[in-house]
Amino acid sequence: MGSVESYESKSGRRYRVRYRRPDNKQTDKRGFRTKREAENFLASVETSKLRGEWVDPSRSRVRFSEIAEAWYASKIRVKPTTRSGYRNSLDKHVLPEWGDVRIVDIDHSHVQSWVARLSTTLSASSTRQIYLVVSGSLAYAVRDGRLARNVAADIELPRLSKAERHYLSHTQVHELADGVGEWGTLVRFLAYSGLRWGEAAALRPADVDLANRVVHVRRAVADVRGSLVFGTPKTHEQRIVPYPSLLDEGIAAHLATGRRHDLLFSTGEGAVLRGGNFRRRVFAPAVAKLQLASPDGFPHITPHDLRHTAASLAISAGANVKILQRMLGHASAAMTLDVYADLFPEDLTSVSIALDRAARDSFVGKPWAKADDDGSSTPSEVTPIAAEPVDPERTRAPRSA
Repeated sequence: MGSVESYESKSGRRYRVRYRRPDNKQTDKRGFRTKREAENFLASVETSKLRGEWVDPSRSRVRFSEIAEAWYASKIRVKPTTRSGYRNSLDKHVLPEWGDVRIVDIDHSHVQSWVARLSTTLSASSTRQIYLVVSGSLAYAVRDGRLARNVAADIELPRLSKAERHYLSHTQVHELADGVGEWGTLVRFLAYSGLRWGEAAALRPADVDLANRVVHVRRAVADVRGSLVFGTPKTHEQRIVPYPSLLDEGIAAHLATGRRHDLLFSTGEGAVLRGGNFRRRVFAPAVAKLQLASPDGFPHITPHDLRHTAASLAISAGANVKILQRMLGHASAAMTLDVYADLFPEDLTSVSIALDRAARDSFVGKPWAKADDDGSSTPSEVTPIAAEPVDPERTRAPRSA
């Protein structure tokens, strides 16, 4: 056990707590104004030692910026785009607010009020991403033995709202493909394969199997602060994705050209197609023209909406969730269902119709179905069962003991 001692200072009597750390080395903490404060601190130290939660106070006095940079340096398994997002959040929002604060001085209420403040000017998604940087840094400090707990845990975050998606029909896909001219095959390919832009831009001729009409998605390219970075697909999983025969001629033409540049889809000079440039120079103008020309209104879409279109068209063609998951490269079928739940209501209706038909045709259904004059079966009326009288004594609440 430790001890509490008084001593005289220029400000008057103060109290010092002497105690032993878990490694049995003696240390002390001084400056307590009252003996009660000192005794409470000593009690908390002994309790934390028994629970294995004791943290050396000297290690908790580091600035948040030091811990945040150490956490950032440890993120070696994330995608380059994710890492770039962390850096942007740190530099623009996190470090200006918390950089010079000692981690021991950060508390839950301060983090909560800061998150609430961010949510008034930023989207829910951006607020959550910035918060994750703070929470991740403090969790790193806990693992490093600098904090007993993560005070940024259990913060109330703004609710995410799903953005409205736009899906193209088969006719609209071909109208858009015709509108982009020489890039028509790329638009059709994205709309029928569901590849992400970075995956399609990184395809090589060697990734195409013309005989089986499939592409092998082995890598992706990302534009990280102006630099092109090649890596694995988003979920780190390679996959095989089919494409329809209507793309045979277009894919073969790009394949012949791509062999000179080692990219299936590339600029005229053989460079990687950048999504931002393509959207601004080719895609958006084509969509704008179709919106003006279409009496029914052409949806306002982005290149990424072609991926959503692929999911919609695949579901309409009868693809099940597991097949769609593999096609889109999602981590799980649950994720696919969560992302595209709005595309399945019609399936629920078809399921109920199929169940009804199966029940009527089954042996179990025959006793309660009677034949009509035309030979079809319809449910017969069911005689309701008389309700049993209720005994008031059985429904009375029991008396407390």
